[in-house]
Amino acid sequence: MTELDTLAATRDAYDAIATVYQQQFQDSLRDRPLERAMLGAFAELVRSTDEGRGEVADLGCGPGYVTAHLHGLGLKAFGVDASPVMVALAQASHPGLRFEVGSMAELDIEDGSLRGVLSRWSVIHTPPQEVPAIVAEIARVLAPGGHLLIDFPATDGPHLETQSYDHVVATAYRWNPDRLAALLREHGLAEVGRMTIEPLPTDRRQFQEVELLARKA
Repeated sequence: MTELDTLAATRDAYDAIATVYQQQFQDSLRDRPLERAMLGAFAELVRSTDEGRGEVADLGCGPGYVTAHLHGLGLKAFGVDASPVMVALAQASHPGLRFEVGSMAELDIEDGSLRGVLSRWSVIHTPPQEVPAIVAEIARVLAPGGHLLIDFPATDGPHLETQSYDHVVATAYRWNPDRLAALLREHGLAEVGRMTIEPLPTDRRQFQEVELLARKA
């Protein structure tokens, strides 16, 4: 399957479940205090640069509830998603914010124009060999000193760089945190910090979640 085929299949799958997805996850941050804390740290760092005037892109924004959360933290946030149905739901739910249909590998954003980028689980369906192109795009649109917060599921150990797993929508991939941090460094994004969240005993998937914060040099 080619890169375009993978993107199209994932887009179509999320189009099909968009309404159910919105209903199921719109309050998901409520029960995730550690993730809210990391989003708060990300927002504080972004606000501390350029007097908070720069924009922040929420890539893979889905129905827009995290974009709205960033807005509530004082950021000039807008959302980008490959799914037109997701974008339409985001626009209807948050009419005061901007949402666009787009691909993370080919962003319609000017070079160096963003102060921050959030990639919350948005690369999980991208085959690992195609993720460097997305990281390159993120590095391109970030201004010097801008920050990236990227969230992803972790592999079972350092001996595994990536692992695929079954996902209800499409095949998804887990990353070794050190490998992904190295990939960010290769594109001029230096790690600032990371948080590892252990799964609850009741969670269906028993693997760690990683929140990785990086800064463009």
